Amino acid sequence: MLGKLARQNDPNVLVGFDKADDAGVYQLTPELALVQTVDFFTPIVDDPYTFGQIAATNALSDVYAMGGRPLSALALVCFPDKADTAILEQILAGGLNKMIEASCTVVGGHSIRDPEIKFGYAVTGTIHPRHVLTNGGAKPGDALLLTKPLGTGVISTAIKGGKAAPEWIEAATRSMTTLNRSAAEVALPHAVHGMTDVTGFGLIGHARELALASDVALIIRASEVPLLSGALECIRAGMIPGGLKANRDFAECVVEYAQTVPEELRTILFDPQTAGGLLIAVAATEAAELVAQLRGCQLEARRIGEVLPARKPLISVV
Repeated sequence: MLGKLARQNDPNVLVGFDKADDAGVYQLTPELALVQTVDFFTPIVDDPYTFGQIAATNALSDVYAMGGRPLSALALVCFPDKADTAILEQILAGGLNKMIEASCTVVGGHSIRDPEIKFGYAVTGTIHPRHVLTNGGAKPGDALLLTKPLGTGVISTAIKGGKAAPEWIEAATRSMTTLNRSAAEVALPHAVHGMTDVTGFGLIGHARELALASDVALIIRASEVPLLSGALECIRAGMIPGGLKANRDFAECVVEYAQTVPEELRTILFDPQTAGGLLIAVAATEAAELVAQLRGCQLEARRIGEVLPARKPLISVV
């Protein structure tokens, strides 16, 4: 909808909404720019403290995906008028826990009465204007890396249906409460040409944005994509969130599959992620070293594909 409105043509806007990037970047001086993002959503786990942690991790992720450093945050709260405020206190405490871990100061916020709980943050960070990592810099020959496993969407659906195994919940929660700070810090010294985080549009949706913005094509090796414990079991049991179906309806038209790719692997590639990992396009010569360093940070990073010159199909899954 924003794209239908008149452009403001502010020369200080280094990254706007025109290429569906992770955050906006606004230049203040030749050596300083702001990174700005906002994200909030309804609970996806039962524990309010954990929900707060996940919401904060998710909101911070977009700043890290641009290569920035979070500085301050404003809380966004929707809460029922007659609900127990102790629940809200736990949500805020969980969020604050992750903000403190990120050295990001919560300076205020805004709340409204709403029958449905919603929570998140508007986050502001900083970055050098010449060091911004957009989703439009991937180059043919780059390796594609993913820093977290997929599956939070289908597992969250199983949680809501009371059918998630405890070990699935534990693995998904651990992933969704792991900041992308370490992944970004490890990646930045390398020859990273493009970076984005994998969130609501799923791996294929965000890979599509990266390919279009960079004017390249991508090849993804489905067997190399890391998956959370229980993710494929959820798909086999029909625990398919509406967001996954919407992602597939929208983005599958740019995908061509090898006949050997099973249907369940095709499906998981569209799973909407919460606080997902970073999708990194890095020079192939540095990919192995970067993967090793990411794994040294206890991240399940893998090389999942390559960047190709522009062609059709936009994304090949083999």
